[in-house]
Amino acid sequence: MTAPALAGPGEEVWSVSRLVADVKGLVEGSYGALWVQGEVSEFKAYASGHWYFTLKDEGAQVRCVMWKGNASRAGRPPENGTQVFARAEPGIYPERGEFRLVVSRLLATAEAGAGQREFERVKAALARDGLFDERRKRPLPAMPLVVAVVTSPDGAALRDIQTVARARWPLVTLLVVPTRVQGDAAVAEVARALAAVNRLPGVDLCILARGGGSKEDLAVFNTEPVCRALAAVRVPTISAVGHETDISLTDLVADRRAATPSAAVELALPDQHDVLARLGQLSARLAGGLTRRTRVAAERLERSGDRMQAGIERRLDRSRRLVAHLAAQLDALSPLRVLERGYAVARGADGRVLRRVAEFPPGTPFRLRVADGDVAARAEGRA
Repeated sequence: MTAPALAGPGEEVWSVSRLVADVKGLVEGSYGALWVQGEVSEFKAYASGHWYFTLKDEGAQVRCVMWKGNASRAGRPPENGTQVFARAEPGIYPERGEFRLVVSRLLATAEAGAGQREFERVKAALARDGLFDERRKRPLPAMPLVVAVVTSPDGAALRDIQTVARARWPLVTLLVVPTRVQGDAAVAEVARALAAVNRLPGVDLCILARGGGSKEDLAVFNTEPVCRALAAVRVPTISAVGHETDISLTDLVADRRAATPSAAVELALPDQHDVLARLGQLSARLAGGLTRRTRVAAERLERSGDRMQAGIERRLDRSRRLVAHLAAQLDALSPLRVLERGYAVARGADGRVLRRVAEFPPGTPFRLRVADGDVAARAEGRA
C-alpha cells in the first residue's frame, strides 16, 4: 500500500538555495561598488591573509570581508574602534545566507568612533592617576585559602574556574560574587560586586572574570567605574577578561592579567601535584641532612671521646708519678729505713718508745725493734 502524497500549500514552493540565489542576484545586480562609512569592530586577520570585520554605526552593522590581495595592499590593519571609509560591493554569502560587504579599499577617517574616544579618555584618566603604574602592583599570595570570583554565575568562565581549581588546589574556597558582565546595567553591578569583595572576611585574592566576546561584549571592562572599583579592592587582583588576544583596561589596572579565566586559576593557585613533589624533595633533603648531621656529630663525639680518654690517661699518669714521688719521700722518711741501716728501737710493754736511760731500770723487760722484727730483751744495768 503506497503512502498518500503530502499536500502542498497550493502555491509555488521555493527551495532555500533558489531563494538565496535569487536575493543574491537582486542585491549584487542592484549595487555596484560604493563607499560606506562606519566604525571597525570585531576585526580578525587570519593566517590565510584574509581580513574579517564588522562595520557599524549608531543604527546598524554589517559583516565585511577583505580578500588577501586587497588586504596586503591596504597596509596596516585597522584597529577596532577606527572610523573608516570602505570601498565595497554588497553581496550575499549563500552558505550562511548572510548579507556582507566585499571590501576592496579602506581609508581611515580623521575622527575615531565614539567608543574609541571614550576608551582613550578613560585610559588617559586612569594613567594620570597612576592606576597602571607597575610600582602599585602587589604580589599574589603563594597559597590562598579563600578566593573571591567576580563574574556571571551563568557563564562558562565560572565553570572553567571551578573545574581548574578543583584539579589544582582542592583546599581553596571560591566565593562567587555574582554580577552581570554585559549590558547597560553591568557597569554598576560589576563595580558594586568589586566593592563587596572588601566586605568579605578572610579573602586572600580576587579574580574578575569573563569569557570571550566581541569588543562590545567586553566594553564593561573598559569603563572608568569598573576600573576604579578594581583598583580599590584591598587584596591582590587578577583580571581574566576575554581571550588571549583581548586586552581590556582592567587588565592594565589589576595586579596580574590572565589570558583566560582558566589561566587566572593557574596563576592564583598552586598545583597540588607540584606541591607534593616539592614536599617529597624537601623530606629527602631533610632526611639526608639529618643523616649527615648525625654522622658528623658521631664523628665529633668519637674524636671528643678520644681526646677525653687521652686527657684522662695523661692526668692519671701525672697522678701516678706524683704518688710514686710522694711514696719515695715517705719511704725515705720511714723508720724502717733507718732500722735497715743498723739502728734499733726499744719499746716498752705498752708499746711506747723508750728513748732515755732512765726508762730502763734493771730488770725492766722491753722489746727491741730491729730491721726484720722484734727481739725480747731485759735491762741488766746501766753502762
